[in-house]
Amino acid sequence: MRRHHTERHRTDRIGWLRAAVLGANDGIVSTASLVVGVAAASVSHASILTTGVAGLVAGAMSMAAGEYVSVHSQADTEKADLAREQAELDADPAAERRELAAIYTARGIEPALAVQVAEQMMKHDALGAHARDELGITDALSARPIQAALASAASFGVGAALPLAVVVLMPAAQLMAGVVGTSLLFLALLGAVAARVGGAGPWMGAWRVTFWGALAMALTAGVGAWFGAVV
Repeated sequence: MRRHHTERHRTDRIGWLRAAVLGANDGIVSTASLVVGVAAASVSHASILTTGVAGLVAGAMSMAAGEYVSVHSQADTEKADLAREQAELDADPAAERRELAAIYTARGIEPALAVQVAEQMMKHDALGAHARDELGITDALSARPIQAALASAASFGVGAALPLAVVVLMPAAQLMAGVVGTSLLFLALLGAVAARVGGAGPWMGAWRVTFWGALAMALTAGVGAWFGAVV
């Protein structure tokens, strides 16, 4: 009995995974750093919480807008490239077939076979073949602005809510230590999970986000302590 061979790849996760990890990481780091910086300035517990909530709302909207604009720019570029490629196919399909065959030859296919492959691919889906093999545009990696914006905003909100929950629950005397410690733990878990989902080693992923998060909180706390005022 022939066994069906299946493979699992993770490239289809790149779009939403990048946006989600970036949003959650930024939510934890920016909100925790903001809270620590304000706390270092010796302000009231209510002011710290208000500042953190404002940072959550502003950060989530900023992430959504930034992701949408940047990814939409990529989508516009892809659309323009595809339109240009379609025009070239309509104007001179023979030249485009030779171009596709040359790409396959450069990848190691024998010239005669490359010509046959190019002919078959263009009969099946000429624009799709050129989009994939000439332009590097695929369905798995294509830009999805709304998906990226929603993933970034939602993940930022979730990430920012974690240090804010610590602010609500932690006594004022232990607030800074509690926010820093738990935020670093959250970042380590986020880095490990993201790396695992992406197929990489969890330890390196955890180390990367934890290091930069600790640096951000340390610098912000230093600013708050130096100026002794609300940041």
